[in-house]
Amino acid sequence: MITHFLQLQLNTVSVQGVKQFYHGQLRFPIVYESDNEIAFQPTEYFTLSFIETAESLAPAHFAFEVPYSEFENVVNWLQSAGGVTLLKWPDGRIIDDFETGMNVYFRDGDGNLLEIITHHYIKEGILAPSGELKILYLREIGFPVDSVIDFRKFFVEIFNFKLDKVSDNFTFAIGGTSHAVVTSKKRKWIPIAMTALPPTMKVVFGVSSSDFMDKVKISLSAKCIHFDENKEDRQLNFKINEYNFYLRLTNFPEEVPTLLNLPYSRLQP
Repeated sequence: MITHFLQLQLNTVSVQGVKQFYHGQLRFPIVYESDNEIAFQPTEYFTLSFIETAESLAPAHFAFEVPYSEFENVVNWLQSAGGVTLLKWPDGRIIDDFETGMNVYFRDGDGNLLEIITHHYIKEGILAPSGELKILYLREIGFPVDSVIDFRKFFVEIFNFKLDKVSDNFTFAIGGTSHAVVTSKKRKWIPIAMTALPPTMKVVFGVSSSDFMDKVKISLSAKCIHFDENKEDRQLNFKINEYNFYLRLTNFPEEVPTLLNLPYSRLQP
């Protein structure tokens, strides 16, 4: 099964700019740096990386899950020590208090829309909070597409994901702790009505077994989707629409999503 988002790689117009924001302000540890690439380690099991490019950028959306008991402290830290400007909703509020949790939004220097989100049903003590932001895991990555119906079908048929908040222009596709936010390009990102453009990104999912990788290969072949396999790195990669996907075997415990009490996560073959 897919257990989590292992890596998100984005383009940037300035490695030094993202270094100042993610390391200098958010305090993410740097695990790799060169003249045109930098990688941060917000948690033990997730890497956020950037490659410098001269191409125009389409901003991405991604969200970090934090413990419910730490949310207020995290927001206060962002505004004080972090020096981050939180985005406002049209009515002027900063924190959105919804049925199952709360969230806040802010942007980096490239315009990427970041979210800190918490849910009261997530059991604490399963994953250790990381850094000043107390991050448990990367929960969401946004995928703006022309057809939400077709793209979410891919997640179900290839990855055996579950669906939530299903509509013609928006759907959550869920596998393990990873929530793919499948949204229409015509639907703007909240809370600032930001146009949902498809970003250039590499999304790496952590996978718990080689048997699951084999099943994905069979499904891809049946749909005539080309894939490449690197057996030495225990990795599989392919492209769907504008997006580059990778599967990689990791040591992330496959029981974690269930222990966290995630509603759509369950152990499965």
